[in-house]
Amino acid sequence: MRLSTAALDALVEDVIVDAYDEHEQLAAFQAVIEDRLALPFTTVVLGIPVTVTALQDRPGSGIAAWCRHGRHTQAIGILDRPLPNPEPGGWACVEAYRHWAS
Repeated sequence: MRLSTAALDALVEDVIVDAYDEHEQLAAFQAVIEDRLALPFTTVVLGIPVTVTALQDRPGSGIAAWCRHGRHTQAIGILDRPLPNPEPGGWACVEAYRHWAS
């Protein structure tokens, strides 16, 4: 689902309404995404299907997705993930975070 710029702007405003600086805004996105994004979900890393099992705020890297393939795990920036198909519930919050970060 593609959201319009106006819809993304409105969602960003809803998320950061009480945040006063960039650090607080990032923390607000972290909280909203953790609350709304349906985990786990499958996406692709370098052509390999992986399961996103958790999220984590990584200083200097923003919000990271913990990706698992078999017994291997790696944290990768959530914005570096392509749109999963099917899109998990709450993905619009990730798109709003992408819009805010750009």
